[in-house]
Amino acid sequence: MPKFIKNTVGKVNTTLGFFTLTVVLFWLKTYIAYQHEFTLGVKGTVQQFLLILNPFPTAIVLLGIALYFRGRLRYWLLMIIDTLQTTWLFANILYYREFSDFMSAGVIKSSGAASNNLGTSLGQIIHATDFLVYADVVLLILLLVFKVIRIDPRPFKIRYAATMTMIGVALFAVDLGMSEHDRSDLLTRTFDNNYIVKYLGLNTYAGYSFYQTEKESATRAQASSSDMKSVLAYLKKNQAGENVKYFGKAKGKNVFVIHLESFQQFLIDYKVDGKEVTPNLNKFYHDKSTLSFDNFYHQVAQGKTSDAEMMMENSLFGLPTGSAMTQYGTSNTFQAAPAILAQKGYTTAAFHGDVASFWNRDNAYKSWGYDYFFYSSYYKEKADYKIGYGLKDKIFFKDSVKYLEKLPQPFYAKLITLTNHYPYPLDKQNVSIQKTTTGDSTVDGYVQTAHYLDQAFAEFVSYLKKAGLYKNSMIVLYGDHYGISNNHRAAIAQLLGKKSITNFDLAQFQKVPFMIHSEGIKGGVNHTYGGEIDALPTIFDLLGIKNKGYIQFGTDLLSSKHDQTVAFRNGDFVSPTYTKLGSTVYNSKTGKKLTDMTDTQKKTVKQMQNHVTTELSLSDRVIQGDLLRFYTPKGFKKVNKSDYNYKVTKTLKSLKELQKEKKTSVLSKNKGKSTVDLYQTDAPELSDSSSSSSSSSK
Repeated sequence: MPKFIKNTVGKVNTTLGFFTLTVVLFWLKTYIAYQHEFTLGVKGTVQQFLLILNPFPTAIVLLGIALYFRGRLRYWLLMIIDTLQTTWLFANILYYREFSDFMSAGVIKSSGAASNNLGTSLGQIIHATDFLVYADVVLLILLLVFKVIRIDPRPFKIRYAATMTMIGVALFAVDLGMSEHDRSDLLTRTFDNNYIVKYLGLNTYAGYSFYQTEKESATRAQASSSDMKSVLAYLKKNQAGENVKYFGKAKGKNVFVIHLESFQQFLIDYKVDGKEVTPNLNKFYHDKSTLSFDNFYHQVAQGKTSDAEMMMENSLFGLPTGSAMTQYGTSNTFQAAPAILAQKGYTTAAFHGDVASFWNRDNAYKSWGYDYFFYSSYYKEKADYKIGYGLKDKIFFKDSVKYLEKLPQPFYAKLITLTNHYPYPLDKQNVSIQKTTTGDSTVDGYVQTAHYLDQAFAEFVSYLKKAGLYKNSMIVLYGDHYGISNNHRAAIAQLLGKKSITNFDLAQFQKVPFMIHSEGIKGGVNHTYGGEIDALPTIFDLLGIKNKGYIQFGTDLLSSKHDQTVAFRNGDFVSPTYTKLGSTVYNSKTGKKLTDMTDTQKKTVKQMQNHVTTELSLSDRVIQGDLLRFYTPKGFKKVNKSDYNYKVTKTLKSLKELQKEKKTSVLSKNKGKSTVDLYQTDAPELSDSSSSSSSSSK
């Protein structure tokens, strides 16, 4: 036997040597799985390093448990723990292949690996090569059984075992610290399970998932049907009713909800060097058939975009910390807009140029009752097609048409834009307006991506008109949250043309656009105060759907009884009369602090604060206690999440079959001829495409 091999075998014959070999082999197969079985979106040197590092800490700690035992038991415990970790890896490889997500504790607790019909399709998704993840375990066991590697009978000192545990913990601390530096609020504001695995590893994700599930289960277990009494009593007392002048004015029409990423109200009619930043949105905003709201505020917290979606489609607030969509989107019962509309004859679909798992959309959308979800896997992807978090808006809108034209009408379609997202990068070929000159590099590019979004929107509207969709659709636009945070006070002051700004100014800066366009309605700029929580009841009013009976914390902005006190997620509020930020109260008309308030003013502010606190806490109770499982509105059929599957092959097959069953889609009405060629875009990335031509949107 060569000396090198002999020395190597000699080292492996020691407890520490065998332990090290087991750890390294487990790390190797995990890293290979990361690269070939999962789509983790690793970018840059830091993330690559963390991907290499993250299997080690938990493997060392978990396998290190065996080191505290003696003799043969130590070795067989190593193999048992190694097998358990490998089984978790194996299960996630299969689950990810089917659902593009990792197994959660909630999935395991509710129905195990068979959740979402995984069990019935196991034979179709499993590959013979998947079992290679067990190769190292089998090899090590055989080497032990046939005594190629001999069991070291000597006691392994406790201090050595403790040292290995400490090394594992120290490596985890390094991993967590570097991860938080690269992606802040990684665990407190969870974006995507892929992020946790990418940064902290599959084993850490398992622990995090079980912690979150147990925490949620405890709250859920304590809830009962009687908790709904206070919610129903509050909603009955605060019911606003509909506006008879507008009720049903858009009944039966298609609904487009266009999500304007990070888009703030100040951009409307804003100019840079005399040039409008958003000329097309400005025109839409001032159209005679557009209801525009200039005192509409975002109400998001840590969940940002996901909070906005939660409010827009459920009229439930996001959570004080974290994201309701990621924490409760999979397990909770919802009565969301897509499900309500689907039960009234609408086809419902969401479009997004990012991965399906971000903000847990692929699971939350099933809970909300979306028939279809078109995400990054449905779109052609090239390096220059993407920027930041996904597809550039012009390409996204254009490539969505091939699916949009196949949806039976009436439909409810949500399109989520991405390009106008922090930190607002835009390649030179797409820049067509100058930056602002505040000197803040984060802020100054904001108008360029907003201008690009504006152009993309114009191209989409042009298509809707050519395809015959514009007149028979209600088009809803909203900004999801701020684009420029309050940390950029000096830059904000310059943008607003002020020498300095107050906290009151910053509160007003949280306004986002909300516009509803439908041919035949009387439009105009409405000064009513409201927020994202009020969007759904307002949309339902125009569609002729009474929201009485639904658990919605917003009220119709068009109703004369709408409460204009707008709650911020932290408990502050704005209204036409008073604005309360922390302990300071401002006169909303003048922006001045109220230092010597009368007893009447104090009483009014206190009542407003109680109202805000109550609605926020009741909304939290609904989500955290999953209270909607105890209550079903009259005529509403509970959503069955297993009815939905967003895999590409199944969706495309379903759309093909629908063209035969229903003849109401744009494609069917056009006798099978696609309308994709009607779409005109000046996107330079598509300049070689025959379907692209110069657009008049600029």
